Amino acid sequence: MSRETIAAKRYAKALFEVAAQQQKTLEVEQELKAVVGAITQDDEIRRFISTPNIAVSVKLDVLKKALQDKVSQPVMNTVDMLIERGRVDLFADLLDSYVRIEGESLGLADATVYSTYPLSDQEIETVAAEFGALAKKKIRVTNVIDKNLLGGVKVVIGDMLYDGSLAGKLERLEKSFNRLAQ
Repeated sequence: MSRETIAAKRYAKALFEVAAQQQKTLEVEQELKAVVGAITQDDEIRRFISTPNIAVSVKLDVLKKALQDKVSQPVMNTVDMLIERGRVDLFADLLDSYVRIEGESLGLADATVYSTYPLSDQEIETVAAEFGALAKKKIRVTNVIDKNLLGGVKVVIGDMLYDGSLAGKLERLEKSFNRLAQ
């Protein structure tokens, strides 16, 4: 585990503890996702924050004005701290660690479901219920459209992959034939 990941975990744990005290863990997660998404995906924002010629106070003033009334104080304090300490590179790891800590604490797990078409609400509920029973957690589903799948779905929960795709089934069938042929 890298130093950055360890540092991000510490920041995430502190942020989660504050959010839990205020009973706003899910809200803080959503705010953190929005902030981290903006910082990591927008080239202009990333360049602005990373430019060493711009004073930290100027960066913080601009961010405070941009985020005012959009994020809670704990999230703003965390953003301030990371920028003041020159730890902008930790934002993505911070979000990952926060979501993991929150999930463990609240019995939540995030599942990414890959399918060839957008799943209906009913299908998402079915996937969440079935995999929730398997993982013994409440599942939050994110549906990703993957046109490369021939059919079926692939579900990723943490580091576990449940491959119910047609390609995956064909691959497993081929492997079993190869074992029989040997």
